[in-house]
Amino acid sequence: MNFDQLIHQPPGLHQLRRMAAADRLPHANLLLSAPGTGGLPAALAIANLLLCENRQGEGGDTACGSCRACRKTKGYVHPDFHFAFPTVGSKMTSDPFLPQWREALQERPYLEANDWLQRIGAENKQGNITREACANIIKKLNLKIFEGRYKIMLIWLPEYLGNEGNRLLKMIEEPPENTVFFLVAERSELILNTILSRCQLTKLSPPTDEEIVAGLGQVGIDPAAAAAAARLADGNFNVARALADGDSVNHGERFLAWMRVCFQGSAAKLTDWTDDFAKLGRENQKHFLRYALHFWREFLLLSVTDNAAGRVRLPENELASARKMLPLVSHEQLADISEILSECMEHVERNANPRILFLDAGIRLHQIFRQPRPAVGTGSA
Repeated sequence: MNFDQLIHQPPGLHQLRRMAAADRLPHANLLLSAPGTGGLPAALAIANLLLCENRQGEGGDTACGSCRACRKTKGYVHPDFHFAFPTVGSKMTSDPFLPQWREALQERPYLEANDWLQRIGAENKQGNITREACANIIKKLNLKIFEGRYKIMLIWLPEYLGNEGNRLLKMIEEPPENTVFFLVAERSELILNTILSRCQLTKLSPPTDEEIVAGLGQVGIDPAAAAAAARLADGNFNVARALADGDSVNHGERFLAWMRVCFQGSAAKLTDWTDDFAKLGRENQKHFLRYALHFWREFLLLSVTDNAAGRVRLPENELASARKMLPLVSHEQLADISEILSECMEHVERNANPRILFLDAGIRLHQIFRQPRPAVGTGSA
């Protein structure tokens, strides 16, 4: 991937690009960005520049796109460019999934964990980067450079390393000559501090709505559909494209159904909803919870601004439901609701039983909804 294929280039990326062009890039780089906002494509573009045999542009900051290295990097088959990413299985490495990985990068480089794990058939299984994967990383980086000036290891979502990341500390701190690490992360709090301390951190800001619209236009999305999708995506290009394509899971409808059941407090309905939801699989459950937290953030904005200037990022039907809920949910209740959802996210990541977890959450949400508290806004239920 070249820089001109990125939908945006935030300031942090400009700095990395200049350092790469001058061959002064640190050997261990952590790129931190929100899901679907461009951390992975940015790392691919920098790696392409490092490996290019005939750099162009001012100061050599642009890959030529036509040399032997660029052709191989374009297909993600360069022998000096290695990948590690979450897989499923207690002893699995990334290598068996490389064909699917290359296909995913070609189709949607603004990839998210949920999409990737579903692509490789994770279903109810948690993704992880295993002990065997760490050993494979070390083995590959101890090999000699085959063709280029650099040997590059891109670890996508090092959050999935867990404590196994300790196995990579020495390699990250003292890699072989001309070896460069790119760790592309979304949540730095889930990464071992011993790894964080050995990397140069670069935070990448998300694209603007205008940049997302332009990016969607490059893949043939109608401008009106692109604008509507960008408005709802909150900087996440992957979500925007899914919305524009119309193939995303409708978490909004499922979420509102859950809220209605929680408000009513029917034990039978709550049990039925929970049983159905538990069949989704853990990755989809996490995706749902991210949406739920998004809804309540937008609800808070609606309560304060009444959607002045159209800043609330919710579809019309969900926005209408949010307006009806304004007299029913106070700021204090909203804080308690968000805390429950955040706890659910943490427990899902730790393999909690989804039926027990979400039935308990539903009961607690019902208790919150029934608390007599001042409303955050006005409107009719």
